[in-house]
This record gives sequence, structure tokens and C-alpha cells, in this order.
Amino acid sequence: MSQEHPTDERDAPSRLQDDVEAALRQVKDPDADVTVFEAGLVEDIHVDDGRVTVDADLGDFPPQEAESVTATMIRAVSEVSGVERAHVEHVTQVPDPEDRDVGIAAADRVIAVASAKGGVGKSTVATTLACGLAADGENVGLFDADVHGPNVPDLLSVSGPVHSDDDGNPIPVETEGMEVMSVGLLSSSAPLAWRGAMAHDALTELFEETAWDDPGTVVLDLPPGTGDIALTTLQETRVDGVVFVTTPFHAAVSDTHRSVQLFEENDVPVLGVVSNMGEFVCDDCGSVHDLFDGTDPVEALQVPTLAEIPFDPEMQATPSPTDVSDRTLELARAVSDRYEEVWSVDVPDGAVDIRDLSSEERYDEVEAGWDATGSGETFYLVSDRDPTPVRNYITEISDLDDAELEPFEVKRPNPETWLLRTVQP
Repeated sequence: MSQEHPTDERDAPSRLQDDVEAALRQVKDPDADVTVFEAGLVEDIHVDDGRVTVDADLGDFPPQEAESVTATMIRAVSEVSGVERAHVEHVTQVPDPEDRDVGIAAADRVIAVASAKGGVGKSTVATTLACGLAADGENVGLFDADVHGPNVPDLLSVSGPVHSDDDGNPIPVETEGMEVMSVGLLSSSAPLAWRGAMAHDALTELFEETAWDDPGTVVLDLPPGTGDIALTTLQETRVDGVVFVTTPFHAAVSDTHRSVQLFEENDVPVLGVVSNMGEFVCDDCGSVHDLFDGTDPVEALQVPTLAEIPFDPEMQATPSPTDVSDRTLELARAVSDRYEEVWSVDVPDGAVDIRDLSSEERYDEVEAGWDATGSGETFYLVSDRDPTPVRNYITEISDLDDAELEPFEVKRPNPETWLLRTVQP
């Protein structure tokens, strides 16, 4: 005679948990065509005598969307038979504090994005550039240095809390593999009415203390203009190149020219300019319409144009390092190619290289190289400081008149390298 096994009451919580999970698997992530389970938002489910708590990581959602998802999850769980009370506990992934590089100087390269005026799309371009570099395989950090108008968190739909390492250094918030640091992540939604000294101190601390996870490139979103924040950045941070953003409007371009001069005077290579919102394409007729009359004044800046971005709804969508457009990739690659052009110096064969040598060694190398150069041959020199005084030294050791050293050309392809070319008479 067979014996029926009575239902084990101890299995009830397990069954209820399975039913709750099944219900949550029907709840969609509003930003993607996947369920909250497939999106990895559900961390754990706790069942205690009909009371259900769902641990969910909604840190990447803006507050309003997080509230909407929470309400939908609670409603789905509450409808499960046997659930007496449902609650969603917001949890966040705590970043690993170990083996981090402190300070923005830890990055292999720092690329600033600047503008002379506000409202030209600088933060959008900076965020898009960072996403494009990340999508192209870079380990990217995005630093929002606009302390009075930190828009990057809103553009990326990211929020705090900002965690710290064991030494109290702030750890950037991560979104889809890209790190983000901004004053906007550290403060409430209240406006930041800081005076110059307060803004200077806050930015300096973030520059020096942010604990990055081995960044290859940090994209630095500067505030518009040439005020205290921009000057602080140039004085206290290594900037390996700057991209300017402007609209093709004569007044904006005129101001951009003065900003370009400021960066050049501070030995920051100008990688180029992004001309933004110069035209739009009509959805109805497909025609291209210029938003500014007259000739394009951007050419007058005499720097490379890295991209011409139209006024396009695509640029108004939330950028993502894992879902980028062709235009975003083209911008990222144009900036990277220009960076390599500036920093990869083609040293001529047989050039005398006096970089990193002592003063005495420099004189000896110049004399030896000059003596080895035959009459009518070209003498090349590469240096890490201005080699113009070499002209006087050559005339002294060769008993030449200054006029005999023609041509005598000195070029500076980047802030760390000078190239000299002249001909042995």
C-alpha cells in the first residue's frame, strides 16, 4: 500500500520565493527590453512568514524612474498568493576599494573638453566623447569639473552615493564600465553657490584624491570660459590635449579663439574643434537647413575640425558606452588620431637627441653631431627644451657668422619636444 507524503510546511517559504521570482520576471526594465531579472537589478529575495523584501540595485536610474520601477515591483509581488506585505530595499553595488590609483595624474592621458561660452553643447560632447572612447576599447574615466553646473550625472542618468576607499578617497561611480566623478554626485540637487576659493578647493581635492580604477584616458569636462576653474585646472593638472566645442556663430568663434590662446600659452596642445549644432535635417522633407547664416567662421581658428555635429535628437538621448552611434565612434577616433599625431614625433634618422641629458652632455652631443655633419648636409636636433640658443653655440665652435646658418628652423610639435633643423655650410 502506497503512502502519501504530506506537504512539508517548511517548503512554503521556498515555494513563495519561487512564485515571487516568477512574478518579478514579468516586470520590464523601462530603459531596455528586458526584465528586471535579466537586467541584473534584483540582488536578492527575502521571505519571512508572508513578508517579502526584494533587494534591488536601482542606482543607475534617475530618482523618478527608480520610484516608478519600485512601485511596479511592489505591485507585482503583492499580487502573488501568500504575500502579506511587499517591500523593495534599494541597495547599491559597493566598488572594490583595493588597488586604485589616486589622483587624476594616474591616467595615461587627460583630454579636456572646453568652450568659451555656455550652451554650445560642451558637456554633451564631452560625455559623448568619453562613451565613444570606452566603446572603442579604452578604459575611460569622465571627470566633470564644472562645479557650478555639473551636468554630466544628468546626461548619463547616474547618481550617488559616492563610496570611499580605506583612506577616505572618493571612488567614482561606474556606469556600464565607465567611471564618472562629479561634484554633482557629491551634493544634493540644491544649486552650488560657491565662491572662487571654495570652488578651487573642492576641485583641487577631487583632482588629487579621486581613486580611479587604472584609467587609460580621463575626459575632463571644463566649465565654459577662462575663469578660475579653467586656470586652476591648467595650473594644477596635467592636461595632454584640449578639444574645443563651439557653434559656427561668429561671436562664439571669436571667444573660442581667445580660449585657444590661453591653452596654448599654458603649453596644452589644442587637438581641434568640434563644430556643434550648425545645421539640422528636416524630418518631413529631408532637407539640410543651416542654423547660422553666412560663411563658416570656424576655419579662422586655424585648428583641425574634428567633427561637425548637426542639431540631432540622437545627441539629446542618454549616451551609453555600450550603445554608441557611428557619429560617436567617428568623434572618438578623430580625437585619438589627432592625439597620436601631436604626441608621436617623427624624429629624422641621424638626429642628435639631447633629451634627458645634463647640460654638459648636451654641449658634447651637439658638438659631436655638428662635426659629423658634412658640408651641405642637414643637421637635425631633438630636444626637450627650446634649442634656439644652440645657434650661438654652433657659431662659436665653428667660427661661423650668424647669417651663415640659414635656414635655421625650430618647431615644437608638442609641449615636451622641440625639433631643430639647419644646414652645415
